[in-house]
Amino acid sequence: MEKVFVYIWEYIVKAEKKSEFERVYGPDGEWVKLFKQGAGYLGTELHRDTSNTQRYLTVDYWASKKARDNFREKFAEEFTKLDKQCESLTEKENFLGDFESYINNPGQSDN
Repeated sequence: MEKVFVYIWEYIVKAEKKSEFERVYGPDGEWVKLFKQGAGYLGTELHRDTSNTQRYLTVDYWASKKARDNFREKFAEEFTKLDKQCESLTEKENFLGDFESYINNPGQSDN
């Protein structure tokens, strides 16, 4: 099992903007393209709530908090610009926190 750094956001997306939100925040979206420029970026998951389809979570995985922080410092201008462009997609954003996540390495056996 290995430990990675994760940060999670919750979004309430405007009903008429769900498709655009999913495109921008999804696996091939603008956020992932930006994050891929950072050393230590491991991936992003986009989750839609099944009982409230306007509610989404993003889970961003980094090798460490330091890797994420270095990215945020190095790409601050690009991050702020994209964040500003995305404001019109949501009714509400809520930062849920920074976490350490323990994941099974797919290449390792559990025994």
